[in-house]
Amino acid sequence: MILAGDIGGTHTRLALFRKDGDHLHLQHEQVYPSRNYPGLAEIIHLFRKDSRDGIHQAAFGIAGPVLHGRVSTPNLPWMIDEASLARECGVENVSLINDLEAHASGVDDLGSTDFVSLNSPPNAEGNAALIAAGTGLGEAGLYWDGERRHPFPCEGGHCDFAPRNQLEMGLLQYLLKKFERVSYERVLSGPGLKNIYDFLRDSGTEKEPPWLRDELAQASDPTAAISQHGMSRTAAICELALDVFVAVYGAEAGNLALKLMATGGVFISGGIASRVLPKLTGPVFLQAFTAKGRLQPLLEKIPVKIITNERVGLIGAARYALNRQTRPGVTNASVKS
Repeated sequence: MILAGDIGGTHTRLALFRKDGDHLHLQHEQVYPSRNYPGLAEIIHLFRKDSRDGIHQAAFGIAGPVLHGRVSTPNLPWMIDEASLARECGVENVSLINDLEAHASGVDDLGSTDFVSLNSPPNAEGNAALIAAGTGLGEAGLYWDGERRHPFPCEGGHCDFAPRNQLEMGLLQYLLKKFERVSYERVLSGPGLKNIYDFLRDSGTEKEPPWLRDELAQASDPTAAISQHGMSRTAAICELALDVFVAVYGAEAGNLALKLMATGGVFISGGIASRVLPKLTGPVFLQAFTAKGRLQPLLEKIPVKIITNERVGLIGAARYALNRQTRPGVTNASVKS
């Protein structure tokens, strides 16, 4: 049995997978609100109460940079350590990896029905990339060695936001008054969509209807309300906020494709993608993705696919654990007697 986790700033997903040769079979899954718990160990203990199966391997994809088996999560007040987690939870082997590395590890386990293609040029091969907007903005790469892809993490979501037009320049200037620096995550995330909305309202670019102001003031998740009204076109300010969000999303996905020379494809993951899928499949995202001047012909030949399987992080974490188990010379945190 493999215990897999996909830990984000909003939700923590845990699942048990049974390995059958090189195949993974989902046995049990549970979702927990991350901020309701003081740490990951407490959630694991709660999850294991529902299962009597012996667990010998565990891997957790966590939003944040994992260094030497430790991670301080930027969107949660948690410090997680592989060795401590192994002791506290009584699991033989524990691996911590970046959450987008986990998503990237799960890509090749998905089927054709788990993707929506925005651009499908034939005979694409080479490195690939993955980008996911959710509570934060995650990015990862997949290095192509000529035979298979090898996922690796990065923290590109925290790179400096680069505006491309007057409206986005105004957005940057607005956000610089709120934050010491403005990363792409300040724009491309759930809180980022709210930042865009606030800028459009406060700058007078779009008016906020009184009924919408009241609704957002009472909403437990203003971002969901903004995206909902943007999708249904019931409020012009929400529609423009979503258009700006999608355009910046496409532009940064294109930036990532250039940096990693991702001729094998760019994958879009994360909770926001499924919520605004019709917007992503419209012309705005792909136009921003390919608008790279002299390099536009290169970008037009890169496949772009949206991952619709919300379990990709869990699948990838389990795949990482299985591959690590069979890789010679690789060690990770284990329970010490």
